[in-house]
Amino acid sequence: MKNQIFLLLALAVLMASCKTQNLFEQTRHQREAAQAAADTVFRFNPHYQYTLRKDDKVSISVWGQDELSVGSEYGIYNSNEVYGKWLLVDLYGNVVLPKFGTFHVAGYTLPQLKDTLQNLYRKWIVKPVVDVKVLNKFITVMGEVRNPTAVQVDKDHNTLLDLISRTGGFEFYADLKRIKVLRQEGENVRVTNLDLTRAEEYLSKNIQLHPGDVVIVPSKHYKTFDKRISTIIPFTSTMTAAAILIGTF
Repeated sequence: MKNQIFLLLALAVLMASCKTQNLFEQTRHQREAAQAAADTVFRFNPHYQYTLRKDDKVSISVWGQDELSVGSEYGIYNSNEVYGKWLLVDLYGNVVLPKFGTFHVAGYTLPQLKDTLQNLYRKWIVKPVVDVKVLNKFITVMGEVRNPTAVQVDKDHNTLLDLISRTGGFEFYADLKRIKVLRQEGENVRVTNLDLTRAEEYLSKNIQLHPGDVVIVPSKHYKTFDKRISTIIPFTSTMTAAAILIGTF
């Protein structure tokens, strides 16, 4: 009887260990699949163009046609949010165009929308000159940079180091081994991890950023400790500072 119980227990342990191993194996495969998907999403695309999406704020400029323009760059006021001169792309991807009505714009690139509007306005205008601008194209940089902020970008092709320079550069405590970039892809958020300390990969890690991306520059793990020491040392003796160091580590 004891032998039977022992065998049953051994079998149960064996099955549990196999199950645990499979779970770990599945997790590893999931991580690899996620990283492969991220690598694909963040791969440099020389043909990338921003496509309009819901909640975008769009200005439309038609040369010499104020009644067709919203936030016209050709008028007295520039297209900006101060005067509220923009169209909001609604939940269904539509805007309401003057003299035309509801028009679907989600999924258009800016050149595509300009060409489409030019063809549309030819009903009333000979050789219309049309310009379209998205007012809320931002890339957010957070963490250990001089001026963390949401950087407004006009062009589609931006690089990581370009955006970092526009925030004033890295702070002293920036952890360059663990920079993260987040990108929305439909309902999913893709994340890539970058190590800028490896010289041989430095240029390859200066990845292309898209409007809507979020860059996170974490701090080194000893930042909080160093702040404490910088406050304590001027008011203590060398021996006290040494004792603090020894006690901490």
